[in-house]
Amino acid sequence: MKQGEKFEFIKPGQIRTRFAPSPTGFLHIGSARTALFNYLFAQKNQGRFILRLEDTDVERSKPRFEKDIIENLKWLGIEWNEGPYKQSERGDIYAKYLEKLIKEGKAYYCFCSEEELEAKRQEKMSRGEPARYNGKCAKLSKKEVEKKLEEGKKFIIRFKVPAKKISFNDIVRGKIEFDAGLIGDISIAKDLSAPLYNFAVVVDDFEMEISHVIRGEDLLPNTPVQIILQEALGFPRPQYSHLPLIFGPDRTKLSKRHGAVSVAEYKKQGYLSETLINFLAFLGWNPGTEREIFSLSSLIKEFSMEKVQKGGAIFNIKRLDFLNGFYIRQKSLDRLTELCLPYFEGKTVDKNYLKRIIAIYQERLKKLSEIVELTDFFFKEKLDYDKKLLQWKEMNQRELSSSLEKLIEILSKIEPEDWTKENLERVLLLEAEKVGDRGYLLWPLRVALTGKEASAGPFEIAEILNKEKTLKRLKEAKNLL
Repeated sequence: MKQGEKFEFIKPGQIRTRFAPSPTGFLHIGSARTALFNYLFAQKNQGRFILRLEDTDVERSKPRFEKDIIENLKWLGIEWNEGPYKQSERGDIYAKYLEKLIKEGKAYYCFCSEEELEAKRQEKMSRGEPARYNGKCAKLSKKEVEKKLEEGKKFIIRFKVPAKKISFNDIVRGKIEFDAGLIGDISIAKDLSAPLYNFAVVVDDFEMEISHVIRGEDLLPNTPVQIILQEALGFPRPQYSHLPLIFGPDRTKLSKRHGAVSVAEYKKQGYLSETLINFLAFLGWNPGTEREIFSLSSLIKEFSMEKVQKGGAIFNIKRLDFLNGFYIRQKSLDRLTELCLPYFEGKTVDKNYLKRIIAIYQERLKKLSEIVELTDFFFKEKLDYDKKLLQWKEMNQRELSSSLEKLIEILSKIEPEDWTKENLERVLLLEAEKVGDRGYLLWPLRVALTGKEASAGPFEIAEILNKEKTLKRLKEAKNLL
């Protein structure tokens, strides 16, 4: 079978994908990419997308992480057709299949202590041998097993791994082959009611009729184990796709040292959901064209697993910022104001006043969170800045003082009803041309009004501040000298 050939024969509605995170941490950006690819593939093929929470790790699984996963998937627009199913509520289902394997002699109770297992592991490693289990408890008689169980001996359940080659066709990576003989008998449950990852996944994928397993490359080593379990249980094999890892700019696996790693953190910083969707789609997938901007609906239309790359995907924060700036500029002023308001938490902010401010900063924003720092001078009674910042180029103290006096004189003559950006610009540019260098007049004006080296235009800022505040700040600047 050629790579990807199977899709041509699958009828719409038969495809079922799943996203199965463990609620042991906040939704990771890499996990969100996995969820997105599963969602896009299911939607593209008129299939169904299932959400499953793999919460069998009782100690580390927390309700707050479940909530975070669900809320952020919804925020991204990744909606599921079924679920969320929780493994912790499916104990009876797993027990049924564990008992089946034990009854058929394909699995057995292992009573070896952790100390004994570790000693054997170290012994094998010292001889340069694979540190696999030696199958000691597989040789116990039925009577010996029953006796140990009656005595309340602690155990796990192991699966007898046959010594054979396992091969499968990965949609992304082509044919992959493993030697199962190197694995040894694996543990699949702590007891009948506590399955371990590989076993629970196999049962769930069968029970939920998953046709395609799309997941990260880091889970590739689990695939041969799961295939062996599928064969032992008589389950059909789903089609596998293993997505490339996500790397930081230094080409090491993406981690906290590269910056934020959870979706919630990016949301808090002021990245938009459509930005993250567009950005995540390109982490390992390429449409084959020069087009860079994709909505979720257009991604569904264009997406295909055959265009997923094998090589690692680089997380480029500059591209993320570029995309976010693009989507911010597409927002209506009303909507952008609503999105920015939460960042002024704890401050009394007039919505209409903020809307006027955002209108002149929309083009400059890369992240919503930047709005507070960029525009803080609008909400201060008095600014605090180094007086040297007022100087334009080689301007001396006398020239600077003269420039500020000139500004106060000119602006004092403008009537409040004429205090508009257009009129301010006309009057001040006319005076600036007389000086010969616009900066001698306009630079001190910008700094006096904002206390910053970079800002939106001084005419727009002065209009929003109004005549009274503008003159007050110019006089305060003069007093600094």
